[in-house]
Amino acid sequence: MTCLFLIGLLLVILFTASHIYIYGNTPSLIKADAAIVLGAEVWDNEPSPVFRERINHAVNLYKARDVSKLIFTGGVGAGKQISEAEAGKQYAVKNGVNELDILIETKSRTTNQNLKYAKKVGQQHNLNKFLVVSDPLHMKRAVLMARNLGLDAFPSPTPTTRYRSFKSQLQFLSRETYFYFVYLVFKA
Repeated sequence: MTCLFLIGLLLVILFTASHIYIYGNTPSLIKADAAIVLGAEVWDNEPSPVFRERINHAVNLYKARDVSKLIFTGGVGAGKQISEAEAGKQYAVKNGVNELDILIETKSRTTNQNLKYAKKVGQQHNLNKFLVVSDPLHMKRAVLMARNLGLDAFPSPTPTTRYRSFKSQLQFLSRETYFYFVYLVFKA
């Protein structure tokens, strides 16, 4: 009986992990009011390579007129001087985005907080439809969280993710599968 339970549990985990992988590699080809760019680490007041690729994707969405606004999320990390959102904004402006089309929230520390505070920013600016920008393997959980918060949200995975090697993808997928289950169990 225990063996059957473990086999069943393993199959559920593998099915979920494969669904996370497939979902994250299937972008929505729609236009939206804004892109919500989920924060990532800042290195020496500059976006980390992972965050930079998220910002590059958002800038491309903006330049292609798939969105008219960018919402950068993320607070100040431990030992950092500027927020993730501010670093994202500075990088986007340097890459041709009109500063008036950039909105930020600087309080969040988690994905759920990124989306919760981005929703408030969106409401303040009458924005209703959103593309969520993050790494492909983060998409399933992030979009689920966004929709559970009442956002009209769609996935827009970063096509140039820094997680390209088999090892880095496997580690990220394992982590996301775990956090996806944790979210499903403990969501409030």
